[in-house]
Amino acid sequence: MTQPPTAARRVALLQIASPDSESQAERIDRVEDMLRQQERIDLFVLPELWSAGYFNFEHYAELAEGLDGPTVSMARRVAKDLGSAIHLGSVIERGADDALHNTAVLVDANGEVAQTYRKIHVFGYQSLESQLLTPGDRLSVVGTPLGELGSTTCYDLRFPGLWQELSARGADAVVVPAAWPAARREHWTLLSQARAVEHQIWVFACNACGTQGDVQLGGFSRVIDPSGRIVGECGDGEEVLIVEVDAAQVAEVRREFPVIADRLSAQDYAELSAQSGAAL
Repeated sequence: MTQPPTAARRVALLQIASPDSESQAERIDRVEDMLRQQERIDLFVLPELWSAGYFNFEHYAELAEGLDGPTVSMARRVAKDLGSAIHLGSVIERGADDALHNTAVLVDANGEVAQTYRKIHVFGYQSLESQLLTPGDRLSVVGTPLGELGSTTCYDLRFPGLWQELSARGADAVVVPAAWPAARREHWTLLSQARAVEHQIWVFACNACGTQGDVQLGGFSRVIDPSGRIVGECGDGEEVLIVEVDAAQVAEVRREFPVIADRLSAQDYAELSAQSGAAL
């Protein structure tokens, strides 16, 4: 059910490392402690595949879980106890057909699963994700106290068509859990800010940090407001970033500078003439 956005919501991004030396169970316990140490948070956001470790490809099958598995169960328990929504980043979900997915999960403040999103753009460059996981085929925007919330995951940040569709479906904010390497950090910072500017939305981009195997994760989780201003940003180590989010700012920015009102639909752009226009 859609809820009207209200001002002064507190959002916490947990920038987490997933070292090879730490088991999944140990990490879930450690993150639960981190969550419980925070007070008066309306929405927590965690990175992509933090409990399994994104680059832990050889163990994906054994670390896969259902939506009643250890990661989601922990988030549901903590959300209910704290009265806080938790976007737990994503898990390796084993579907009913035994296929594996990179699935983002939002748990509401009552401890109920409010949204799931199976990553559409699975990554293949220097990654086995596209070989091991099945891409999703649905987008999701759900009502929250921060307005309409869309979910993406990591590589999705590079595909503006997906973002335009989320915006067209009414998203006021989009969550981006990621395991984005430090080698391409400039792309992370550029694209996350560009998406906020293009669609005049809040962007909650929570990246992993530390080292997994021989890959250094990029960190620099950030919150960007609908005008494109970075209102909070992490460094490259483990950190909890807390920001105040005024959900009403989306409408204010769009009213003052009406980019969205001037934008055509994706279908409108596709139907534009392919002629050169030289004869005009």
